Amino acid sequence: MNGERFPSLSVFFPAYNDAPSLPELIRKTFAMLEEQVADYEVIVINDGSRDKTAEVLEQLEREHRPFLRAVTHAENRGYGEALRSGFGAATKEWVFYTDGDGQYDPGELPRLLELTGPATGLVNGYKLERQDPAHRIWIGSIYNFCARLLFRVAIRDIDCDYRLIRRALLDEIGLTSSSGTICVELVGKLERSGWDVLEVGVHHYPRRYGRSQFFRVQSLATTLFELLRLWLRLVIWR
Repeated sequence: MNGERFPSLSVFFPAYNDAPSLPELIRKTFAMLEEQVADYEVIVINDGSRDKTAEVLEQLEREHRPFLRAVTHAENRGYGEALRSGFGAATKEWVFYTDGDGQYDPGELPRLLELTGPATGLVNGYKLERQDPAHRIWIGSIYNFCARLLFRVAIRDIDCDYRLIRRALLDEIGLTSSSGTICVELVGKLERSGWDVLEVGVHHYPRRYGRSQFFRVQSLATTLFELLRLWLRLVIWR
């Protein structure tokens, strides 16, 4: 960026029962954006949360109006639907997203911004060291290995939801997944788009509140089923 502020950026967070982590996450995000980005917006997708996420977002919207807005799903639609809502709500030239649980630091986003150029389509983070229980690290490693192999994806960490994307490409690739398989679909289609895909290491922190929704039996079963359908559509029938 040569010392200049990044021109145009939408930041969004998919959130499900993330009320305790959102205030600090939003505070850090605005502190970074005010220093690094000329034109920005922040969006939180409240995916049918059953805790106090809605009340927390009302307060945060009052504090950060007009730069922060919430998009609310009346019911929990799943991670893929939350991401698609975030992409659809974004209006700036570039879109960055990470999860609302606070396991990634938005203060590291400038490291991704600095890598963008005229041919860049995606800048993808990869976890420098995963801070999760052993069983989650094990399952995540197997999932990442299998997804990269089956979908012929080159990036090293499909499971790292710390991504900066040129917004114009999102309309072109046409995402359809409603579960966590959207990350495989997103990265796979962007890699095949012909635009440059870059990677940078980012830190990963222990979850301070709540529990992951991905590692439930029902979520894993749904994800595996959708992963199979996605593989048939993108690899076998393409």
